[in-house]
Amino acid sequence: MYVIIAGGGKVGWNLARELIAKGNEVTLIENRRTRYLTIEQELEHAIQYGDATELWVLERAGIQRADLTIAVTGDDEDNLLICQVAKEKYLCERIIARVNNPRNRSWFELLGIAPAVSATDLILRLIEHEVPSYGLVHLLDLRDEQLEIIEVEVGPDSPAAGRAVQEMSLPDGALIISLLRDGRGFVPKANTVIEAGDEVLLVLDPGLEDAITAQFAPGRDAA
Repeated sequence: MYVIIAGGGKVGWNLARELIAKGNEVTLIENRRTRYLTIEQELEHAIQYGDATELWVLERAGIQRADLTIAVTGDDEDNLLICQVAKEKYLCERIIARVNNPRNRSWFELLGIAPAVSATDLILRLIEHEVPSYGLVHLLDLRDEQLEIIEVEVGPDSPAAGRAVQEMSLPDGALIISLLRDGRGFVPKANTVIEAGDEVLLVLDPGLEDAITAQFAPGRDAA
């Protein structure tokens, strides 16, 4: 796989290092001269100096044959532009953009730039995962597949507590894929009884969150 990475900060440098170690061909583009010279000592020919928002720089890096373009600069406008150009002009099939300010995520979504990764959002989800006051936590949105994976903690007054998986009246488009009990995760069988305190992983169609919360954690809001 040939990967172009725009941005030689810590994220871009580490991504390039790991992808190369896994046998991928990588070109890292960095526009800060001193940073470029520092990274060049390690990556040598796998880094190029230039501004990835300029077409000739992308073309010099071989954007025409790139399987994946990753934009992880510190500027959201640059990341948006780089991914949009890679997708629309050079027909790169896969793109990944870094969102530095989560308030800008809507612009990436509006222009179809996905996945757009926000470290702030990821950390917030980890916090939500560890805070028991939340009833339902979104773990992963599969936008292209129109699916999401959520985790919900079974409350003591939950209609699900004490019922077998096969007895659950889940809405169409929802499926239990795993249970976490006493620190151990397992795939439940049809006759597995759900207990209060269990953490249930489900895959579901978007929009079913309220119905799931009502069955597993009534009276608690989705995070």
